[in-house]
Amino acid sequence: MSYARFLSVVVLASAVCAAPVERQEQSFGPDSQISAQVPTPTVGYPVVVYENGYTSATYHGPYTGTATVTGAANGPETLAASIAPGPPNPTATYYNSEGVPLNPMPAPYTPAGGLGTNGTLPRYMVESDFDFESIALGLYQEWIELDLFHDGLARFSDAEFTAAGLGPEARSLIEFMANQESGHATLLTNMLGERAPKECIYNYPYTTVREWVDFMQRLTRFGESGVWGFINHLDSREVGQLLAQSIATEARQQQVFRQMSGLTPMDVWFENGWPQSWAWTMLAPYISYCPENQTRLVWQNFPTLHILNNANINRFSPNDTSQNGNETVGDRIADPSLSTIPDSASCEYLTGPPGYACEPAVAHNKSEPLSFPGKKILFEWDAPGQAVGPNNSYVTSTNAGSPKFVAWSNQLNLTYSALTLTGNNSGFTYQPEGYVYGDDGIINGTMAVLLTDLDLYVTPFNTSMLNPHVVALGMYQAG
Repeated sequence: MSYARFLSVVVLASAVCAAPVERQEQSFGPDSQISAQVPTPTVGYPVVVYENGYTSATYHGPYTGTATVTGAANGPETLAASIAPGPPNPTATYYNSEGVPLNPMPAPYTPAGGLGTNGTLPRYMVESDFDFESIALGLYQEWIELDLFHDGLARFSDAEFTAAGLGPEARSLIEFMANQESGHATLLTNMLGERAPKECIYNYPYTTVREWVDFMQRLTRFGESGVWGFINHLDSREVGQLLAQSIATEARQQQVFRQMSGLTPMDVWFENGWPQSWAWTMLAPYISYCPENQTRLVWQNFPTLHILNNANINRFSPNDTSQNGNETVGDRIADPSLSTIPDSASCEYLTGPPGYACEPAVAHNKSEPLSFPGKKILFEWDAPGQAVGPNNSYVTSTNAGSPKFVAWSNQLNLTYSALTLTGNNSGFTYQPEGYVYGDDGIINGTMAVLLTDLDLYVTPFNTSMLNPHVVALGMYQAG
């Protein structure tokens, strides 16, 4: 089968391709104080997003209107406050102790089993409410990446990029990654249909090139981990297949942004998967305005957990924040490390001994790690009830009791440490020690950290069971 004929089969089966779209002025609602030139797809499906280029919105700032709708989307009813743990699936009994096929093979060289392998024509559309809400969340993520990657390229001068160690070829790579997002947005839009979420207006935290790159490595982390958390729970195996092919690119983007930030590109043996509500909690505060009649999401927004002495990736001694206080540029979960620090403390232009510099590089070996087992971590957290997200129309909430534990979600593990309270909404813990396999530490990289009221046992496939016990959610910079 030729490449062209293969593509035609995909088109007929799934509608994952399309015709050009128009650019039009998008109104952001009667309560919005602005109207921005935001290129949006037409209603007809399938669509192609921005095949002839991209024009960034002229406004990137906070929402200034009054929300007319609040809270997450809801269904006809909610059946229970949480999902009770159960035994293994009764059909999970297969075990092969012989190393050869145990059942008749349906075709030559084809072992029995597998899903979607019986010759049925693939349908590349969501198949359940779970699928729709998950892919809609993924599309919100693709939209912000499309805008974010372009925004820094437009905002900063060539001189500022050069000073940050990023020359024309690096900027060209970022532009290519931005263009990748137009393809991802096209794919997810067509798998959802006419109620696919549209692009919004965003409110970014950075003021320098290094802060922009740092923010992108954090944002692509929760974008990637948010998909790994739900992809194998999708009812549509076909949707999961195409989503996996896009998220593999997202992983490469996160690695590149880490390299541009002077961080180790591959810091873990296993990437971590996060439930959708964790990813939405991290993403929503950076969305300012969305169009009228925008499709709303069902996922929860947890209160923010502020890590007061998170490592500053711009310091040659990143843990000095324990003496200097919070060194992020703002109060939102994924806000980047502050880069405007004294030159005497900065690792950006360091010419001293090896192991301390942080200029863009294929890899760095750090003489002083960004964090370490036993480090005392200081927390403050918000009360629920805060207005966040598009048009300030979502509200943070928790179903948990008083916080007792700190949950560290990384690699294959969900690890707990004890929380010591120092006030109504403050406390501390110590970074735990342990290993996944061999000398692979359980805590490394850009990762999720949570306060919980229970040390519930969960594994990578059922981490969402923890959601009813989450008090607050944050992002920890461990390496």
